[in-house]
Amino acid sequence: MESCEEVVIVGGGIAGLATAVALKRVGVQSLVLERSQELRATGGALTLFPNAWRALEVIGVANKLVSLYTTFNKEHVTNLMTGDYQEISFTHDGLRDGLGVRAVHRKVLLEALAEELPSDAVRFSSKLESIKDEIIDGSSISTLRFEDGSTIRAKVVIGCDGVHSVVAQWLGLTTPVRSGRSAVRAIAVFPDGHGFERDIQQFVDDGKRAGIVPINDKELFWFMTHTSLPPEIEMVSDPESIQNLIIDNLAKGFPPEYINVVRHTDPTTLSWAPLMFRYPWDLLIGQTWRGCVTVAGDAMHPMTPDLGQGGCTALEDAVVLARHIASSSRSSSDGFEKAIEDYVKERRVRVAGIIAGSYLSGWVQQGGIGWWGGVVGRFVRDHIFYRFVFKRLVKVSEFDCGRLTCGEC
Repeated sequence: MESCEEVVIVGGGIAGLATAVALKRVGVQSLVLERSQELRATGGALTLFPNAWRALEVIGVANKLVSLYTTFNKEHVTNLMTGDYQEISFTHDGLRDGLGVRAVHRKVLLEALAEELPSDAVRFSSKLESIKDEIIDGSSISTLRFEDGSTIRAKVVIGCDGVHSVVAQWLGLTTPVRSGRSAVRAIAVFPDGHGFERDIQQFVDDGKRAGIVPINDKELFWFMTHTSLPPEIEMVSDPESIQNLIIDNLAKGFPPEYINVVRHTDPTTLSWAPLMFRYPWDLLIGQTWRGCVTVAGDAMHPMTPDLGQGGCTALEDAVVLARHIASSSRSSSDGFEKAIEDYVKERRVRVAGIIAGSYLSGWVQQGGIGWWGGVVGRFVRDHIFYRFVFKRLVKVSEFDCGRLTCGEC
C-alpha cells in the first residue's frame, strides 16, 4: 500500500506533535507517524521554562495548561557533603515573562497538542525502516518504507523520532554518545497531599544529584542523576527493583523527605536510562538536513537534562520550522529545500550551545567524574557554579522563538 503526503513527521512525541500543530496553524497539513500504539509519556513530567511557554502560546496550547500548573518562585540547593545551602530565584524579570517556570505532566502536554490535530493526523504503530530519495517529475520526493510493508511518498520529511532517530542516521549525523551518567525519573503520588512548598528542592552529593519538583498538591516529580553503574545493574527494568536500589543504595544518606517521596512512586511512571547527548560540533558541521529531510527535537539535539531544555527546545523547533515552511514557495521542492536549510541555519548554533551548557552544568553539579574530575568538579560546584555560572546558563530559557503570521494565526 502506498500513499502520498506533503509533510510527514516521523515521531509523535513533543517535537512531532508540536510541529504538526504549528504547521496546522500556518495552513500546512501533515501526517505524524508514531511507532508506539499510543502517546508516549516516559518519565512522567517535565519542567517548562519561559521559552517553552512562549512557543506554546504561539501554537495556541499554553492556555490549556497554565490553569493546571502554578509557577515556581525559587530552587533550593543543598550540598549533602558540606551542608551548604544556596537559593536560586525564578522571579527576576526574564523568567517571570513568558509565564514563568512550571512542571507539567508529559501525558497532559501530549494530549493537549494532539487535541489540536484532526483525528486522522496521527498514525500509530508505524515503525519506519528506511528512507529513499527519488526525483519524480523534476521534484525531490522521499519514499518511506515501514515495517508492515507499506510506503509513503512525501515532499518533506521531519524526523522527530528521538535519540535513536532513524532519520538522523539516514542523514549521516553521528550516533549520540553516553555522558557517563544515568538518570532515574518518576512521579510520586500522595492522595492526601504532599505538603511541600511550590519550590524545587535539589540535593547534590558525590557523583549524584537529585531533586523534588512539585506538580500539584498531590503529585511530585522526582529524579536522580548519578555516575553510570555497570551495565548488568542498569539493565534492571522492574520498577520495584529500581525503587529499592534508589532507597537502599543510591539515596543512602539523603534526607528522609526525599526517601519518602521515592517510596510513594507511581511505578508506571518510573524510568531509568543512560543520559545521552550529541556532540555540539556535529550540529555545526554535520549533515542536519538533506534536500527536504531534516530533524527536530531529540532527533536533532539530544542533550542531558541539566538545564531542563530538552522539551523546551523541541517546542522552539516546531515554531521555527513552521515559520520557514509557511514563508517558502511550496509549489516546488526548491522552496521546501530553502525552508529546511533556513530552519537548520537558525537553530544549529543555539542548540549546539545548549547541549554544551547542559553537559557542563550536569558534570559540575554532580561533582565531576573520576578522581581528578571529582576534585575539580566539586570545587567549581561548591564555590563558583551556583553563585556565578548557573545564572548565566539559565538565561537560555529567556529566548523568544518568534511568531507565526500565516494560516490560522
